[in-house]
Amino acid sequence: MAIRLLIADDQALVRGALAALLDLEPDLTVVAEIGRGDEVVAAAREARPDVALLDVEMPGLDGIAAAEALRKALPSCKVLMVTTFGRPGYLRRAMAAGASGFVVKDTPARQLADAVRRIAAGLRVVDPTLAAETLASGDSPLTPREADVLRAAREGGTVADVAAQLGLSEGTVRNHLSAAIGKTGARTRAEAVRLADENGWL
Repeated sequence: MAIRLLIADDQALVRGALAALLDLEPDLTVVAEIGRGDEVVAAAREARPDVALLDVEMPGLDGIAAAEALRKALPSCKVLMVTTFGRPGYLRRAMAAGASGFVVKDTPARQLADAVRRIAAGLRVVDPTLAAETLASGDSPLTPREADVLRAAREGGTVADVAAQLGLSEGTVRNHLSAAIGKTGARTRAEAVRLADENGWL
């Protein structure tokens, strides 16, 4: 029985190349190709893939959110994240969302096909360089409340906006932002949000 694959990537050229390469393998068959994260669940329900290869950055719904939705809707389908951006934060979030593997797009075709087979067999596959970087980035230095404040600050609202959203005083929000900026080694609130995101602390 061939392993049935769904490929989701918003870049048509990349999606087509992945499909063509994987379809060359005698035990793999591509049953669906889509370009949006919010179409993953519907396409998977129709095509019934064994493994879904999802890009992290897609319109409609990012690949990590799509992975979580897919695992709930179709638990039998395993998820392999395939991305250009090998960031520790992405790996942590993807694994928390139920992905079985995470590889970067410049992985050789033979290794990618092998990763699909291993995931279909119930194993986990993670790009070794990214795994090492994730371990090196360590646990979050942020308190849960500092992480909440940074998440709320993502939208770029004022301190008053963040305070209203979280039910805190403006002074408390300023204190948490200041602590988070210091702990992330950032110079600005926006940089603190970006660094915390990249390290998987939010």
